[in-house]
Amino acid sequence: MRALPLMLGWLLIALLALAGPAQAQPAEADGQTANATLANLLENEETRQQLIEQLRGMAEASATEPPPEEAAPVSLPRQLAELTSRIANDIGSQFGSAVEAVGDLFTGGLEDSTFDTAAFTSATINLGLVILATIVLFMAFRRLVKPLFTSISQWSLNGEGLTPVLRLVICVALAALVDVLVVALAYVGGNLVATFAIGETGELSTRASLFLNAFLVIELLKAAVRMLFASHYEGLRLLPITSIEASYWNRWIARLIGLIGYGLMVVVPLINVYVAPALGQGVGTLIMFGAFVYAVAVIMKNRLRLRAVINEKADRATMAASRVSLQLFARTWHLFALAYFVMVLVVTLTRPVDALPFVLFATLKTIAAVVVGLLLSSFLTQTIGRRISLSDDLRRKLPKLEARLNSYVPNALRVIRTIILVLVIMLVLNAWGAFDLKGWYASEAGRNLVGKLISVAMILVIAIAAWLGLASLIEHKLNPETGAGEPDARAKTLLTLFRNALAIALITMTAMIVLAEIGINIGPLIAGAGVLGLAIGFGAQKLVQDIITGVFIQVENAMNTGDVVTVGGITGTAERLSIRSVGIRDLNGTYHIVPFSSVDTVSNYMREFGYHVGEYGIAYRESIDDAIVALREAFDELAGDEDHKMNILAPLEVAGVVSLADSSVNIRVRIKTTPGTQWSTGRAFNRLVKLHFDAKGIEIPFPHTTLYFGVGKEGEAPPANLRVMQQPFDIDGRPGGQPRSGESSRAGEEDPRSKPNPEFKGDFDED
Repeated sequence: MRALPLMLGWLLIALLALAGPAQAQPAEADGQTANATLANLLENEETRQQLIEQLRGMAEASATEPPPEEAAPVSLPRQLAELTSRIANDIGSQFGSAVEAVGDLFTGGLEDSTFDTAAFTSATINLGLVILATIVLFMAFRRLVKPLFTSISQWSLNGEGLTPVLRLVICVALAALVDVLVVALAYVGGNLVATFAIGETGELSTRASLFLNAFLVIELLKAAVRMLFASHYEGLRLLPITSIEASYWNRWIARLIGLIGYGLMVVVPLINVYVAPALGQGVGTLIMFGAFVYAVAVIMKNRLRLRAVINEKADRATMAASRVSLQLFARTWHLFALAYFVMVLVVTLTRPVDALPFVLFATLKTIAAVVVGLLLSSFLTQTIGRRISLSDDLRRKLPKLEARLNSYVPNALRVIRTIILVLVIMLVLNAWGAFDLKGWYASEAGRNLVGKLISVAMILVIAIAAWLGLASLIEHKLNPETGAGEPDARAKTLLTLFRNALAIALITMTAMIVLAEIGINIGPLIAGAGVLGLAIGFGAQKLVQDIITGVFIQVENAMNTGDVVTVGGITGTAERLSIRSVGIRDLNGTYHIVPFSSVDTVSNYMREFGYHVGEYGIAYRESIDDAIVALREAFDELAGDEDHKMNILAPLEVAGVVSLADSSVNIRVRIKTTPGTQWSTGRAFNRLVKLHFDAKGIEIPFPHTTLYFGVGKEGEAPPANLRVMQQPFDIDGRPGGQPRSGESSRAGEEDPRSKPNPEFKGDFDED
């Protein structure tokens, strides 16, 4: 009852769609009769002359009469009402004629009936024997080929060498060929039995011919259904459903095909011949109504269950569009099914002669288009939809190519699936006459659209291939394991910048070419982009200065990634270089972004070689020559160190005494090192200098104060008696010797630390 309003709505839509063809049928028949009459008139000379005179008279009369008023157009609701009324009257008259024929059959009042009880009984027995023999032969042949079906199914499931979808298609095609051969053998066997064993020998009766033709058509249709729902052979099932679901839908569709096929192709023609045409029309109408009610009942019974199954498929879908489409189809599939069966019912009742074959072939074309689309999509998923794995050698040479391909292929697969979906929809609409695919493609608009789509696809493919090739070549040059070995810092920087510039250029050029190909005039776009670029250039002079300075810095190879530089007053390692700025990480780990417009000097510490320049001060009383010897010994020890000898490029350079400072004599030395190692080499040399100076007793001066107690003319210093008072603190923080609270020092005891020390005499240096 809940489906009744839906079925009524679909019925009205179907009537509206068939209104034009239904109204055109009587006019077409009248036109054929008029054409035949006109041809007969023109063959006779006298009647032809009379026709000419009548036409001239009608022309003169129409010239003098005023033009007739145009009839008002009939509204759409009125047309629909008239069509519905006429169809209802036709169906009612068919039922009335059928009831009247049945009554006349039993009362004997059917004058034009050729019904003969004896002949009817004999014909029924003969037809039953033909039916029995044909079905027995068919079942026997099916039994014989069952092991073959099992073998083909096992190879489809467990075979090797081909993709699963390709194996499935091949096996289904082989099984379908065997199934068609079985049907053909049963059909030939039935013809032989009907011709030579039943009835008059050597003659095939009309009754047997009707059944055998119906058997051939119906069993071929069932064979096509078995290609989709192979309930007993999982490896021969095109649709991805379980065996229980396949068995259920196979039985249901087979029963529906058998009911309609044998009813309309065998029962109705026999009733028309042996009883009355009116009764045959009524029986055909009853068969269609029965099939319609049966189909509606099955659809409504499985509405929710099939919705849940489709929703499970949607949850497993990887594409968002596929998931949404499946979810919408899960909610509306029963509406499409009801619309289909309502249309079949209306077409059968209104145009039973030419419409039923059209519906049959349109249905087969629809099923074929959908199945081929699903198989093609599955084949693409199994061939290119999986993760692409390159060989170890290619992965070593081009480490980023595999990841890049695996990021491009899913997007390409989505585009291809979308194209397949559009083609399937167009084929389905063409099968039902709603869209003329051949005529559209033959038109100029269709050819232009297809040509543009192909051109755009080729442009995108060429652009992607060019990017993959050039990017892979750059990565090959940057890879230290391939190409010309480890590239230098300048090559790394320039190749990285070139790759970024190449990506921008390819994207821009591809977009422009695609826009031009689809018919958009890119001249104003280019002109607008030039004006916009000029305006941006005036408004962003700092940005332009950044870019220009960055270009010259890169051309002059002022710095590269990984260099230790001083740029804009910041010293650190250059971690990132772009066309506009440089990113520097200083010694504290702070990351600085310095735009090139603020760079007036670039100090690079990583070019060809470096120097450790050290100045070492000694006391004035020390020997300069001994100090230089100690410095050379420290350098020799450094040059023999396994950790540092490979960083030293030349012997030690001793510049000599560079200054006589207030407290020290400064000696400068220089060590030539590989670039970037001057700091570590200098730290190691400083350590060794301190050790060698200490070993030789060479004083490294430090800030101090000297006290003089008068000097004579001869330069001698008079002796000075010194007494040092030591007052160490005890554990309570008080000076030593001080009694605690409540205590007194012992009488007669003197603290020995307060006695003068007679050894401290003369001048001294006080730190």
